[in-house]
Amino acid sequence: MKRTATATTCAAALLAAVLTGCSDNSGDTSGDGYGSTSSSASPSKPATVDTKSVGKLGTIVVDEKGRTLYLFLADKKNKSNCTGDCAKAWPPLLSKGDAKAGKGVDQKLLDITKRSGGEEQVTYNGHPLYYYAGDTKPGQTNGQALDQFGAEWYVLNAKGKQVED
Repeated sequence: MKRTATATTCAAALLAAVLTGCSDNSGDTSGDGYGSTSSSASPSKPATVDTKSVGKLGTIVVDEKGRTLYLFLADKKNKSNCTGDCAKAWPPLLSKGDAKAGKGVDQKLLDITKRSGGEEQVTYNGHPLYYYAGDTKPGQTNGQALDQFGAEWYVLNAKGKQVED
């Protein structure tokens, strides 16, 4: 009996640690995809999309803080198919109004699409853009080529095409 109680206590502590680690790993409450897996935070300004050179993946699309952005192969042109738990793991890049092109980004490829909840999500070359909750710092690409929520996820190059390893 004592062994069962100890195992139960350890399991509960482990579960609490895992849940705490998944919910907020940086203390950032800005709702920008890092430290917060919530996609419900409304942006207060237009999003800026930029590019950055990231190791073997080359020059990829990032936000204005250098955080990696991804496309989801299950999406249709300018239409997100990532909601609910998917949007918690892969928060959408939201914007207040038209997105702005940073260095290396073609403004003609940037657009906005309405999500099911009415938020404005940034698209690039027709691909809705997302963060990955497993990326905790700018420049990380932990979501690259993951198969989650029914399809694969990839970073994009400056032309708006998926980058494969």
